[in-house]
Amino acid sequence: MKNNVREERLRQNQTQQELADAIGVSRQTIFAIETGKYIPSAIVVLKIATHLRKRVEDLFLLEKGD
Repeated sequence: MKNNVREERLRQNQTQQELADAIGVSRQTIFAIETGKYIPSAIVVLKIATHLRKRVEDLFLLEKGD
């Protein structure tokens, strides 16, 4: 799964820690999501999208083979 979380977070001038605090996860979790090392749960995906005021589809994209 590809994602645009980092790009959108930076566009909104937020740190990884600020996003993590806002949705109730660790900064390391945000790092892992942004680098593609961790596929978040549906709840975390929805929290990220809601906090960043974006549609899930704008932030997370399925790739061939997913």
